[in-house]
Amino acid sequence: MFTLLGINHNTAPLEVREKVAFSPEQIPAALAAAREATGAEGVAILSTCNRTELYLDSEQADGLMQWLANWHQVPLDQIRESAYQLVDQEAANHVMRVASGLDSMVLGEPQILGQLKSAYAVAEQSGTLNSELYRLFQHTFAAAKRVRSETAIGENPISVAYASVSLARQIFADFSKKTALLVGAGETIALVGRHLKEQGIGRVIIANRTLERAQELAEVLDAEVILLSDIPDRLVEADILFTSTASQLPLLGKGAVESALKQRKHRMMFMVDLAVPRDIEPEVARLEDVYLYTVDDLRDVIEENRRSREQAAQEAEGILQQCLQNWQQDRQAASHSDLIRQYRESADSLRQQELEKARAMLDAGQDAQEVLERFSNSLTNKLLHQPTSQLNRLTRTGDGQLLAWARKLLGIDNKSD
Repeated sequence: MFTLLGINHNTAPLEVREKVAFSPEQIPAALAAAREATGAEGVAILSTCNRTELYLDSEQADGLMQWLANWHQVPLDQIRESAYQLVDQEAANHVMRVASGLDSMVLGEPQILGQLKSAYAVAEQSGTLNSELYRLFQHTFAAAKRVRSETAIGENPISVAYASVSLARQIFADFSKKTALLVGAGETIALVGRHLKEQGIGRVIIANRTLERAQELAEVLDAEVILLSDIPDRLVEADILFTSTASQLPLLGKGAVESALKQRKHRMMFMVDLAVPRDIEPEVARLEDVYLYTVDDLRDVIEENRRSREQAAQEAEGILQQCLQNWQQDRQAASHSDLIRQYRESADSLRQQELEKARAMLDAGQDAQEVLERFSNSLTNKLLHQPTSQLNRLTRTGDGQLLAWARKLLGIDNKSD
């Protein structure tokens, strides 16, 4: 049974989402722990700024909410109030909608597909990706590809990064004279940087934990690179600040921002915290001359772009229904394949048992002809025992439809005596 447990931007505010977010470093250990706690055969975890979702192939996932609460040390009631739990078809449909950008804050945004592929890769590397999850992910990626290629939902992509840069562009009249400080060097920050350059930003500084990772992005953006530890000294230069790291604790506090504002003689600072958990302390928003936005604050900006994509979204939903049917058929075929394999293994086990008995009899000096006769009779009786018992039951109940099916299965001509 495929089970999905999730908390996203539609069910919980940022204050809750950041409590249940997994950092990239935590996920391998969390995958192993979730599998052990639930007895699941397969586990994958997706954790982004807008959602945390756990995917399990498990017959018993009742303890999943409790495990999530324990792992993050969050009250179970808070998880229950914010979480959604789906199984099988509903769960698969949800994952396909997520991959296609239909469940995103920004309708049709493409970034989530890459994040889902990363979740798949980490599960595979961690050894928690079993055949059921593998099959689901492959159908999900194929569905997302069809939605992108067969609808207009991906045209002029509007991501959270684009929306936040658009908001900054509205606040500052002359972008060419402004300096942007980007904290982090991941995919979101890279996207922010590209949009800033397209909008004509004057100068870009990238702060990251390691210089090497940031240097790759800096070459593309023609930016300066600094370490995270340099931020307090360089914050004064930033008119615009974007953060998106995997830090579990805030990187920027109220005191550091107050100090920078004094040095800037209270020239306005525009900040967007795209991280979950947050990189900037919420108290910073109380400072005058600071405009601090989080991913949840961008809803109004994003909603304007949703209307133009609604027709494409309807078309995408139709495609996903076809893809969902394909997944169900593939899943059913796989379950039948398992049945055939199990039946053949059972028959082979009986053969091995009888063969060992025959060898023992030959070693004891019994007549080979008698041994072969006994072997063939015993094997035939054991192979036919279960089917014969079921046929006897069917003849007693008089179920004509099942009897006809049994004749077909056994290859017996339906002729009257």
